[in-house]
Amino acid sequence: MSAPVLTTLLVANRGEIACRVMRTAKALGLTTVAVHSATDREARHSREADIRVDLGGSKAADSYLQIDKLIAAAKASGAQAIHPGYGFLSENAGFARAIEAAGLIFLGPPASAIDAMGSKSAAKALMETAGVPLVPGYHGEAQDLDTFRDACERIGYPVLLKATAGGGGKGMKVVEEVSQLAEALASAQREAQSSFGDSRMLVEKYLLKPRHVEIQVFADQHGNCLYLNERDCSIQRRHQKVVEEAPAPGLTAQLRRAMGEAAVRSAQAIGYVGAGTVEFLLDARGEFFFMEMNTRLQVEHPVTEAITGLDLVAWQIRVARGEALPMTQDQVPLKGHAIEVRLYAEDPANDFLPATGRLDLYRESAAGPGRRVDSGVEEGDEISPFYDPMLGKLIACGEDREQARLRLLSMLDEFAIGGLKTNINFLRRIIAHPAFAAAELDTGFIPRYQEQLLPAPEALSDAFWEAAAQAFAQSLPAVARADDPSSPWACGNGLRAGLPREVTLHLSCEGQDRALTLGAASNAKLAADELIVEHDGVRRTLRAIRQGDSLYLQWQGELRRVETYDPISAVEASHSHQGGLTAPMNGSIVRVLVEAGQSVEAGAQLVVLEAMKMEHSIRAPHAGVIKALYCQEGEMVGEGSALVELEAV
Repeated sequence: MSAPVLTTLLVANRGEIACRVMRTAKALGLTTVAVHSATDREARHSREADIRVDLGGSKAADSYLQIDKLIAAAKASGAQAIHPGYGFLSENAGFARAIEAAGLIFLGPPASAIDAMGSKSAAKALMETAGVPLVPGYHGEAQDLDTFRDACERIGYPVLLKATAGGGGKGMKVVEEVSQLAEALASAQREAQSSFGDSRMLVEKYLLKPRHVEIQVFADQHGNCLYLNERDCSIQRRHQKVVEEAPAPGLTAQLRRAMGEAAVRSAQAIGYVGAGTVEFLLDARGEFFFMEMNTRLQVEHPVTEAITGLDLVAWQIRVARGEALPMTQDQVPLKGHAIEVRLYAEDPANDFLPATGRLDLYRESAAGPGRRVDSGVEEGDEISPFYDPMLGKLIACGEDREQARLRLLSMLDEFAIGGLKTNINFLRRIIAHPAFAAAELDTGFIPRYQEQLLPAPEALSDAFWEAAAQAFAQSLPAVARADDPSSPWACGNGLRAGLPREVTLHLSCEGQDRALTLGAASNAKLAADELIVEHDGVRRTLRAIRQGDSLYLQWQGELRRVETYDPISAVEASHSHQGGLTAPMNGSIVRVLVEAGQSVEAGAQLVVLEAMKMEHSIRAPHAGVIKALYCQEGEMVGEGSALVELEAV
């Protein structure tokens, strides 16, 4: 049988994974096709493709989740194959079947394998039959509250609710006690329905201090299957991975082989083809428990590529063409160490709420040996509330873990982002933390060290304000009057007739402000986005980037945004009415749970807001009476919009 023709590849996804897949496809000589929503018309993945097809709509449900539109886009563009990326329809068996029915090639496993492993409940039942150890839980068909309540009582709290068709932390809730179950179950079901079109849930015992270790498997159409070592993905927030590394620190060769062989048996049992990941929980005693199998390429695949020297997307394309795997298990390399962090548009100080807005500043760390950035954005792009908030990934590798860690810290220092909140400073604190350096990893890492990873804001020092003022003053436009540039009054340089030159600046940074007066003499000099300062004979170079009305100054390892303000305008009455509750981000109102005149207790759920495929509850900060409602279900609201007025009683 001749190999299928594959010259044009459509990527049914967006963001960094679409850009990454197209990069390899182009290197192999393929024509690339991007699909995009109305919101993503000028997104980076769309700009980089050879051909682009407009799916219309803004939300994923109206664009990237529309199977008929994706098939039509492939036909219209002449694509013979579709790569699903991850998320969206990547683990949707109906999508795989529709592609096959249309005479196209799906760069993923057979639909039957997705069916077997795409449902967490079915996968656990299959693993139980195969003798793979499972975490205690309930994976049945009944989905009513009473069934889950009984199961939770049998398992014992705390428990973890998970969407059976889920991934990426969507539709996942930790429940500490029975009083939280009803609300958590309803919210998880809504998230699962919104993200995957399937609201079914399972529940399992929430293990304390486990490690999350996963095995990368790969199979061809000729019955060959092997594992490409493992990854440790233990550092997570809200059940979503933040840091991933390969190989897993401290894993013995014997344990690696045992987990790898178990993963391969799992894949072979369902006739798997292509790239997949079998995820395990690993306890301190070296016992591992099957969690799930992701029947797709993972976000963290670059660390596996780094330690093996392989291109997994290239392997996907070759397997889809009918080629055999190019090596045997004994030939799989394992060289050095690699660490990846996920860069998100979110506010770590505000419960990691997604952030939206314009990327006014975006500069990636320099390329070089052991340094890789997979991103899906560029400076000037708009980050919308409709999709996952991940901007990209930073990957560092080295001869050993410490070299990779230090290299990643350097990359994080070089990155510059402005215009919206991100987790980049949070990531740096993780990688720099002594416990991370010592490879003390488990899924409770972030909560355990929360005070160090999310420190309370401290007063900025006099030295910071002096440096910020010098950088701001020296970056001000030289000409203030275009109509008379030769006039001595045309320059805002502090010239005063018969008096020393002097400039007064009112600066604001991170909720703090300071008025500073600068004289003519200064030991600081700004040139090419760098501020050189000298104190007590010691000279330091600080990064200082001027973007519009903002200055971004690197201080104590963090890039801080400094702005000027009018002290008179700053003294103004608050617009907000007492008791007003506002939207913490741009999003869609999915539930309004109260009405005007209703009495509520402190902590009561008032409104549920959905943003970037996650739900966020607006709760009563104190007991009171709902005086007014300013939102309704289905409405899009902007950050800061008034939602509810609550009158204290």
